[in-house]
Amino acid sequence: MSFDVLIVVVVTSFIQSIFGVGVLLFGTPLLLLLGYDFIDAIIILLPISISINLIQIAKDYRSVDFNFYKKILIYTIPFVIIFLFLVTQEQINIGLIVGMFLLAVAVKDYSLTVNRFINFTMRYEKTYFSIMGIIHGLTNLGGSLLTAIVHSKDYTKHITRVTVAISYATFAAFQILTLLISGINVDIQLMVIGIYMVVGVTIFLLTEKFVFMEIDNKNYSIYFAVFLFVTGVLLIVKSI
Repeated sequence: MSFDVLIVVVVTSFIQSIFGVGVLLFGTPLLLLLGYDFIDAIIILLPISISINLIQIAKDYRSVDFNFYKKILIYTIPFVIIFLFLVTQEQINIGLIVGMFLLAVAVKDYSLTVNRFINFTMRYEKTYFSIMGIIHGLTNLGGSLLTAIVHSKDYTKHITRVTVAISYATFAAFQILTLLISGINVDIQLMVIGIYMVVGVTIFLLTEKFVFMEIDNKNYSIYFAVFLFVTGVLLIVKSI
């Protein structure tokens, strides 16, 4: 077990506990920076991500926007599967484009021009959901586009988080199935992965009790916009 990976798990689990995404979105580039390859990174992170999401779903499943979720299943998941099969060691640098888009979504409520652009983009949902699947299959960054479109819906904090969580968990589940079917060899000990999962779930339980429940809907919307903005900046910086 690596102390560096443990720190990544703690920080990204805290973020995912609040917003529904984070373990894959931030954990993947961080583990790549630590020297792990893409496949090893997602093998470590997928079980943690899906564990946290499943607890979030169990707590708030009545708040899921199932019309939104159906679109994820139909238009996004097939592309996640296809492009995860095609992924290689060469990473496609699309972080700059995704980062700029997230910045636009984060400030849409403060700019009429940006708001119109975002609404225009979100109008073509089938295309948007398909692109999200391609990006997630190739890079694990689909969570950024997922949070962007959910943020545009102006949901309450419970609907926002659980709808993101069930969509993100579905991404993870199909990624795991795809890796199993493709016959990927797992060099990382299952016991080590289990320890990381326990740490991630523990962080969630603590964050749920002491942080998430203390945030009201208005502040949550603000924090979510800040989260998108910071994510966008980090993706742009990483891509330059």
